[in-house]
Amino acid sequence: MTLQQLRYLLAIADSGLNITAASERLYTSQPGISKQLKLLEQELKVQLFTRKGKSLVAITPAGRDVIARARKIMSEVQNIRSLASDLSGEEEGTLSIATTHTQARYVLPEIIKVFRERYPKVNLELHQGTSEQIAELVANNVVDFAIATSSRNLFPELVLLPGFHWDRIVLVPKNHDLAKMDGPLNLSMLANYPLVTYVFSLTGESSFKNAFAEQRLEPDVVFTARDADIIKTYVRMGIGVGIVAGLAYECDDKENFVALSAEDLFPQCTTWLGFRRDSVLRGYMIDFISLFAPHLTPELTREAAALESQGEIDALFTDITLPTRGGCGHEDG
Repeated sequence: MTLQQLRYLLAIADSGLNITAASERLYTSQPGISKQLKLLEQELKVQLFTRKGKSLVAITPAGRDVIARARKIMSEVQNIRSLASDLSGEEEGTLSIATTHTQARYVLPEIIKVFRERYPKVNLELHQGTSEQIAELVANNVVDFAIATSSRNLFPELVLLPGFHWDRIVLVPKNHDLAKMDGPLNLSMLANYPLVTYVFSLTGESSFKNAFAEQRLEPDVVFTARDADIIKTYVRMGIGVGIVAGLAYECDDKENFVALSAEDLFPQCTTWLGFRRDSVLRGYMIDFISLFAPHLTPELTREAAALESQGEIDALFTDITLPTRGGCGHEDG
């Protein structure tokens, strides 16, 4: 058994069992991959895939187990390479991040700009998706870092470091009734209007829905999207009242919307950064973490990474006050 065979095996699994696509992915020949797969199955004395003619149609139960272990092996191989590179003082490599649209669009651009200036030889990969999609990328060892909000239960194997808090805001067109009201906004008022907000988690957990449920109210959610810019578009069209992250409110939005505070209506959210417990954090990775959240110093990050449980990690940050990020007109504090 060779690392090359395991690499070919994973490429086949990640290419929809299409050997041609796997060969293109690895810049090698299709016959070469087929030959190595056959040799691997012969050595293991198990069939990793079911076949129909010359095509692979499914992964066998034994194949699933072998593939899962192959991923761990290849992850450790990458860790060894990263460790060797870091010890040699190299400042080049790849940093792969999975995150939500809100973080990618409103939080990371300035961080990535500074990072690129410091590490021009590091290739950055940015994957966007829901929390569930991010969790899948993490499980498959596709990314180095995950950056998301809440949904911590989806990432039990990661070291989760708290980054910052943020609150929701309510967006309405300038001529909307809520834009003209006197006094504070409440959930009873919102329940009277069609609402446009983020896609809910597939796990069913939602601080948004829970806030209404606690007051025995049923929100009329008529449209959901992952992208705050899409939500703004539909609010502008008059489809409904928008509820988005405060950090998604840009100064240009003042031309079309009135932003109403919702910090007393919904629980404050916390965005975190996570990485696998078996990760070897190279110097530029630790520096990125500090850029993402300055309170996450290299010393604190290394201390957290050495702890055995998330409970211990959470306790480490008990006395640290996280900043609260907002949008236009709201300074981080």
